Amino acid sequence: MNAFLGDFHPYLFIIAVGLTFMASYTALDMFSLIRTSDQNKRLLFIGGTLSMGIGVWVTNFIGLLTTNSTLFANYHIPLTILSIFIGVAFTGMAFFPLFGKEIKMSHLFAGSSLLTIAVFSIHIIGIYSMSVTIKYHFLLFVFSGLLMFAAFFFSFWILFSVRNFPTENQVWLKPVSSIILTAAIAEGHILLKKSTLLITDNNTVNSSAPDSLFFTYLVLFVSVLIMAGLIVSSTLISKQLAASDYNLKESIKEVKDITFALDQSSIVAITNSKGIITFVNDKFSEISKYCRDELIGQDHRILNSGYHSKDFFKDLWKTIGQGNVWHGEICNRAKNGGLYWVDTTIVPFLNSKGKPYQYVAIRTDISDRKRAVEHLKETMKENTDIKFALDQSSIVAFTDSRGKITSVNDKFCEISKYSREEIIGKDHNILNSGYHSRDFFKNLWKTIGEGKVWKGEIRNKAKDGTFYWVDTTIVPFLNEHGKPYQYLAIRNDITERKKTEEVLHRQDKLAAVGQLAAGVAHEIRNPLTSMKGYTEFLQLDEQDPERLEFLNIILDEIERVNTIVEDFMVLAKPKAVELEEKNVVPVIQNVVSLLEFEARKKNVRLMFNCNQEIIQIECDENRLKQVFLNFIKNGIEAMPNGGDLHVNTMIHENNVQISIQDTGVGIPKEKLKKLGEPFFTTKKNGNGLGLMVSFKIIESHNGKVFVESEPNKGTTFNILLPAKTA
Repeated sequence: MNAFLGDFHPYLFIIAVGLTFMASYTALDMFSLIRTSDQNKRLLFIGGTLSMGIGVWVTNFIGLLTTNSTLFANYHIPLTILSIFIGVAFTGMAFFPLFGKEIKMSHLFAGSSLLTIAVFSIHIIGIYSMSVTIKYHFLLFVFSGLLMFAAFFFSFWILFSVRNFPTENQVWLKPVSSIILTAAIAEGHILLKKSTLLITDNNTVNSSAPDSLFFTYLVLFVSVLIMAGLIVSSTLISKQLAASDYNLKESIKEVKDITFALDQSSIVAITNSKGIITFVNDKFSEISKYCRDELIGQDHRILNSGYHSKDFFKDLWKTIGQGNVWHGEICNRAKNGGLYWVDTTIVPFLNSKGKPYQYVAIRTDISDRKRAVEHLKETMKENTDIKFALDQSSIVAFTDSRGKITSVNDKFCEISKYSREEIIGKDHNILNSGYHSRDFFKNLWKTIGEGKVWKGEIRNKAKDGTFYWVDTTIVPFLNEHGKPYQYLAIRNDITERKKTEEVLHRQDKLAAVGQLAAGVAHEIRNPLTSMKGYTEFLQLDEQDPERLEFLNIILDEIERVNTIVEDFMVLAKPKAVELEEKNVVPVIQNVVSLLEFEARKKNVRLMFNCNQEIIQIECDENRLKQVFLNFIKNGIEAMPNGGDLHVNTMIHENNVQISIQDTGVGIPKEKLKKLGEPFFTTKKNGNGLGLMVSFKIIESHNGKVFVESEPNKGTTFNILLPAKTA
C-alpha cells in the first residue's frame, strides 16, 4: 500500500493545465454567446459542454500519467471513455441552470456542485481503469472537494452574476473565470491524488513497463490531438457564431433604423387576431388625437367616421382573415371630431397553421391629397357645367396660333352647316361672307396677336350659302413668354337681331319721312293748286304754239310735284286704309290693261298669267293699284331696249303670290338691300319714295315684298298677301 509513486514530469502537467485553460476559455466563450445570441443556442451548449468536460478529463489523465506511467500497463480504454462521457454529462448539468433569465444563488450552488462531481467522477473512474485497489484519506478528500466547489462557485459568480461593471470593462470576466476554473481543476487533481492510497502488485506492474510506456505516450498524444482539435473546432464555431450574431445584431439595427424611419413617416398599429389594438406609434396618436392609453385595448371602431358602409369593412376583414394583404383608402374620425384620410396597407402575420395571429397596419396621411382631389372634382364639375351651359347658348371654337381650327362645339356645326370633319384643320376663311374688308380682319388679328381680347360683330356665310351674323369675342391664351398659343372664340347668333335692327332702321327712316310729309304736304299743296289754276288760265288765251308747249311742261311738272305730295301723304298716314274683301285678279288685270299701251311704245311684251279666276283678299283697291302700277312701270323702265315683263299670280301656302318679273338690266347686290329706303333709287330721275310707299302699302295689308335680281338678267318683285280661305 502506498501513494502515487514514480517520476514526476512537470512539463506534461503544464501542458495539461494549458490545454485545460484553453478548453475552459472556449467553453465559457460559447456559454456567454448563449446568453447574447438568439440562434444556435443548442449547438453552442453542446460545444461548450464537450470542451469543458474534455478539459477536465485531460487534466486528470495527464496528471496521472506524469506521476506513474507504469500503472497504465493494464489500462482499460472503455472505462476511460466512460469517464469522459460521465464528465461531459455532469458538466452539461452544471451549466444548464445558469442560462435562465434570472440567476439565483441556488443556481450557482447547483452548478458548482455538479462540476465538482464531474471532476470527482473522472478522477475515480480514471484510477479504477488502471486495475488498482484504492483507499482514500477522507479528510483530505473532503477538503479537496470543498476547495474545488468554492473555486467553481466564485468563478460562476464572476461570470454569470456580476452585472455592475460597465460593458467595456467586462472583457476580463471570461479570462479570469477560465483561470479560476483551471486552477480549481488542477488543484483538485493534485489534492485528490494526495488523498488516494493505492494497493498494487509490483511484479505484475513492472513486467510490461516498456510496452506500457509506449502505450502511455500514444494515449497522451491522441488525447492532446483530440483536445487540440476540439479547441480549434470550438474556437472556429465560436467565431462563426459570433460573426453570425454580429450580422444578426446588424440586421436588428437595420430593422430598428427602418422602424424609426417608418415611425417618422407612417402611421403604424398592431392588432391581435380579434382586432384589439396592441401597439401604436407616436404618429398614430398624433393624427388620431388619442393617447396610447386610450387606444391600447380598443379596436379600430373608435376611429369609425361613418363614411364607409358595413360591406366595406366586411370585405376588409374577409381579405385579411384569409391571410391576404389588404390595401385601400379609409376615412377616419379623430378624437376632436375632425375627419382625415389614410392610405392603408394591412399585413396579416400567420402562425404555423396558416392562421393570422396579429395584423400590422401601415397608414399614410392622404388628407391633403383627398382634399385636393375633391377640390379638383368640384372645379371639373363647375367647368363641365359651364361648358354645358356655353355649348347650349354659344358658338365655340378653338384655333391654334396660326388660326387653324382645332375644336368646335355642336352649335358651331349647327349654324355653319359644316360637319366637324369639314371644319377641323381649316381656318375661318371658310366662313368668309365677303361683307367685311381686309382692314377689318387685319385689325382683328393685330389685336389678338398682341394678346388682347377682340370683340365685334361678323357676318359669316354658311355651307348652304345663307348669311348669319354673330356677336364675337376672341380670347387669346398666352404661354410663359406672353405669346398666344391658341385662341378661344365665343360667338352668339344675332341674325334675328340684325334683321330687327334693319327693320327698325327702315321704320325710323319712314317715321322721319312721315313726320316730314305731315309738315310739308299741306304747305306744298296750296301753292301747287294756285300755280296749276293760273297756268291753265294762261293756256286759254295763249295762241303761240311755243308758249303753249312751255305751259304744258309747267303743268306736267306741277302734276309730278303733286304726285310726290300724294306719296308724302301716304307716308304721313300709313294706317289710313280701309280694307275690303276683293277679288285681286281683276284689279291686276285692270292695271296691266292700263299700261299695255305704254309697254308697246317701249317695245316691251307685257303678259299676265293666272290659273284662277277668283282670288279673294282683304285690301284697299286703290292703294294696291298704286303698288301694281309702280312695280310694273319700274319693270318697263328697266328695259329701255325692250324685253318681256311677266305678271304671274298664284296661291302659295294660303298666300297670294304676285310676281312681276322683267328681263332688264337688274340691280347689283349692294343696292338691292337698300331698296325701299327713303330717297334711294336706281333711276336717274327717281326720288326713292315710290318703292318706299309701295312697301309701306303692302305692310299695311299684312303682306311682304321680296326682291330678287341679278345684273343683266332682270329683276323680280314678289308680293305676298294673305288669301281669304273659303
